[in-house]
Formats: sequence, C-alpha cells, structure tokens
Amino acid sequence: MTLRYSTDIVIFGGGVAGLWLLNRLNNEGYRTILFELNGLGCGQTLASQGIIHGGLKYALSGSLNSASNIIATMPNRWRECLAGNGSVDLRGCHLLSDEYYMWSQSSVRSKLKTFLGSKSLRGRVERVAKESYPDFFGQATVNGVLYKLPDFVIETESLVRTLSQGQEQNIYKLSSDSASFQRDQNGNVNTVVVETENGQLSIDCQRLVFAAGKGNMKLIEEANLKTVKTQLRPLNMIFVKGAKLPAIYVHCIGDSFSLTPKLTVTSHKDAIGQTVWYLGGEIAESGVGKSRDEQLLAARQLISKLFPWLDLSETKWECFAIDRAEPAVNSIYRPDDAFLTEEDGVIVAWPTKLTLAPSLGDMALQQLEDKAIVPSPITDNNDLTEILAHPDFSAAQWN
Repeated sequence: MTLRYSTDIVIFGGGVAGLWLLNRLNNEGYRTILFELNGLGCGQTLASQGIIHGGLKYALSGSLNSASNIIATMPNRWRECLAGNGSVDLRGCHLLSDEYYMWSQSSVRSKLKTFLGSKSLRGRVERVAKESYPDFFGQATVNGVLYKLPDFVIETESLVRTLSQGQEQNIYKLSSDSASFQRDQNGNVNTVVVETENGQLSIDCQRLVFAAGKGNMKLIEEANLKTVKTQLRPLNMIFVKGAKLPAIYVHCIGDSFSLTPKLTVTSHKDAIGQTVWYLGGEIAESGVGKSRDEQLLAARQLISKLFPWLDLSETKWECFAIDRAEPAVNSIYRPDDAFLTEEDGVIVAWPTKLTLAPSLGDMALQQLEDKAIVPSPITDNNDLTEILAHPDFSAAQWN
C-alpha cells in the first residue's frame, strides 16, 4: 500500500543547517518537514567549537572582501536570535561565553598593533589592560598580549535542542537507503518515496533541500544531480578533560598571520560536570594523518609551549577525525559565505561555518522567492507521526 503526503519543502539533514532552515521556512509559512539519518546534530554541528565569529581571521590574512562584511554582521544576527528578536527564536540556547579572546606571542606584537589599528578593524578588537586580564592569563609566565574580540561561544548540543523545540511534528528519522527520488514530466525532482514498516510513503513537495553536510554527497548521487560538486576538508580535533582546567575561550596566533590560528580553545562541561578543553585551529589541520599518539603528543607539547604555567597533571586526552563538507569552489580556501544552489528542483546548501547559518536562511528564502515558490494551502494529509519515527539527539564526543 502506498500512503501519500504533500508539503511545500522537504529538508534532508538534522544538523544546524537543516534545523535552521526548518525553523526559518516554517516561520515564513512554508509547510516544511525534515529527515535525519542518524541523530540530530550528528557530524559537523556537534564537532563545531560553537564560536559565533565576525570573520576577524580573514582580516588577519588580508582577505577582507564583500563576504567578510557579511560575516561581520553575524554575531549581531545571532544575538538578536538568542534574545528572541531574530529570524529564528534561540531563547533557551545556552551561551558558554559572551567573551572571546586572542592571545599573541610577543614576537608579533608590533606587527599586530599596527594591523589592529587599521581602519578596517578599528573598534572591532580591543586590547585588554593587564589589570583586567582573566585569571588564567593574569598568571602567565611568558610575554604576550591579550585582545578581546566581538565573538562569543554557544553550546552546540543546546543549540540543536533549541532548534528542535516546537518542531517535533516536523522532524523524522530516515533509515539507511529507505528513500528514493522521483521526477515530474519536466525533469524536476518533486517526490520522495520512503519505505516504511507500513508500506511506501510518497511525499510530494515543491522543493527538496539537501542540507546534510557530508551526507549531501550521497544525496546528490542518489538524486542524479550533475552540476553540484563537493569537497571534504579533514580535521583531527582534540579534547582534554581535567578537574583543574579553567574555562578559557581563546585564539592563539603564531609568528605569521593566517586564516587558521595556531590553536583555538573553547571550554565545555562533560556529562559529570568536568571541564573539557576542545582544541582546534592549525593543530587540527596539521594533525590529519597522524596516529592518535602522535596527535596527542603534538597537542600536549603545543599547550605546554603556549601556556607553560598550566598544570597538565590529572588530565585525560583524546582526539577524533571529522570531515568538513563543503561545496567545491574555485578557491584555495573555504567558501567565504554560506553556499546555496539549485538543480532540477533540488536546493543544495551548506552554511560552510556555524556562524553563517542566518545567511543561509536568507539565501534559501531569496531562492524560493526568485523561483516564485509560495506557501501552499493546508490540505488533508496522513499523520506522519503515526508512520515515521523521530530521531534521537546526538551527543558531543566527550560525552
């Protein structure tokens, strides 16, 4: 038996991209449902450090352009959402730190001072007076300068739960290889067929959205799309657990300015309330291909070099591999804005960075408007909650 269901938009992917679009489109009146293959937040979302940044690192490399101006507006966009006044209601999302810092080695101090005084950055970065240093940096035994950035950090597990709240009736679990796509007489993909325990479920829609991160690669292949290309950029991320670790949120920059800080640290709590340092930046990129022992040794040596006053006794270290999935663009760097394209009635989307999720929402709505896709009247439908299961929430690696 084939059951039928109709809606405006079907989204694939239960990370921040898909969940953000689900909220944004439903808020605008589009009847939208979302499918997730694993757990909500699985993959890149919960592997993110949760930094909502305004693109200062692009300025550090001299890469300021129009896209840099877009990303510069993102912290304020997120703050509006966190206050319940933005395009998506994020009240209830836990803020880990309202402050983010940059720690520079003394060897680049004069160069950095000149750079941060430039017109493009004036007012965006503030040097912190030594008497105002947070306790951890006040204990420093090496020379360095601390700067305060207009960035902040959210808890990504909390973000996923907040974006899912109130959307339960629109979020469903998809079993592996249980969905297929059908095209209309014009060659556009307009139907998703899902195999369920109760038979086939045929879902008609105006548009499909692939927002599944790394999962987009398989979806693109299954939908037989030809023009959308993807790329993967691997990372080897590290986390450190320790009861004595202080909570810090900082980029450490090395002797050269680059798109990637030498080390990026965010602080979290595990399931029993123990502090976790989550380490990214250049150490995660250079660690690709290293064994677990090699990567943990490199990370421990770097932490000891940057923060020699830190007591690393009674700490536990671990690392894990994660792929950043992105559109393949003609750039040696990552795409510098969210990315969205459409082929045969399928919108394929990546925020490319957590901080650019609001920009992705803008792009999706503009795309629907450009294609004259408007919300359709509510019609009688089968109750999907009686046919499909709901996905669980994924957990951070340290939990």
